[in-house]
Amino acid sequence: MSYIAPNLSTIIGSAVAAKLMGIAGCLSSLGKMPACNVQLLGAKKKALAGFSTATSQFRVGYLEQAEIFQSTPPLRTHACRLLASKSTLAARVDSTRGDPTGKAGRNLQDEILKKIEKWKEPPPAKQPKPLPVPDSEPKKKRGGRRLRKMKERYAMTDMMKLANRMQFGVPEESSLGNLAGIYYEQSQLDMAILHYKQAINCDSTFIEAYNNLTAANGLVNRGNTFKEIGRVTEAIQDYIRAVNIKPTMPEAHANLASAYKDR
Repeated sequence: MSYIAPNLSTIIGSAVAAKLMGIAGCLSSLGKMPACNVQLLGAKKKALAGFSTATSQFRVGYLEQAEIFQSTPPLRTHACRLLASKSTLAARVDSTRGDPTGKAGRNLQDEILKKIEKWKEPPPAKQPKPLPVPDSEPKKKRGGRRLRKMKERYAMTDMMKLANRMQFGVPEESSLGNLAGIYYEQSQLDMAILHYKQAINCDSTFIEAYNNLTAANGLVNRGNTFKEIGRVTEAIQDYIRAVNIKPTMPEAHANLASAYKDR
């Protein structure tokens, strides 16, 4: 076979080349066949006896006896198609006696082996793409009714403006008053007086800091705290200031009268 079909024998071997030529009729007939028919030469039709055709294997003829086909178990389907196409080219070269030395067959064999090695390589790892450079230039926006409606929908409300006026790191008077009430309930009167004083300094009109009449927490005011520790004079001063700020507060008048009585 090295004399009749040197290029074809180089690719698939002398025995397989002889079988293909025998079933095709001659070398020229083998060269005229399409590659899809060459890979089926010598394939036997299997009787499945009622079983599903989904379990049937890929039909391969004499090409499955080639060494290249046997050395590529996971890629036999691709290798068979590649062998059929290259064998057809080699048969055409041999039928015209284009290369008696078999150099064309060796070149085709190298191409087959290189492609199989390429198929066996793992896929390249995905490289993280860098983020695009941000465009700092103002973009052109369309005007009209839709844009005006969007601006009205996302406009700054009065509640948001009031929320933005709050300063970070600065205690509010309500939190100081509540904290003072907690200290009062724990009988820590000195700490309660200190926080009531801070609440008064934050807002001089904060009546709850003087009388501490919050219905939810039941807090007491600084005047009552002074009164309980015996500092009646300072308690009277707090009651008078509360009455001056809000004259209609009955609790302030009652506590002031009680303080004058205890004095």
